[in-house]
Amino acid sequence: MKTLEPSKTQPRAWWREPMMWLVVGGPAAVILAGVATIVLAVSRPDPVVDPDYYRRGLEINKTMAERQAAASEAPAVRPALEVRNHAATGGTPGR
Repeated sequence: MKTLEPSKTQPRAWWREPMMWLVVGGPAAVILAGVATIVLAVSRPDPVVDPDYYRRGLEINKTMAERQAAASEAPAVRPALEVRNHAATGGTPGR
């Protein structure tokens, strides 16, 4: 029967094993990405919505309605609106 002889090579240090870096590298990369995400989230917060957003929205709607009213009174647009309204309602234009 043959006896096993001890290996003549010295064992390598743990940091020189490629499999160790594969096992430790994945979770380490995830932890670093998580820390980077937290740093970005804390240092650059989302802007706060304006407290009076509803009033500003009403003002925007009012100015848009005024612009549409002014555009509908323009002579160049008036005939197109009359024909469109006539086609939609079946009424006679200009009455």
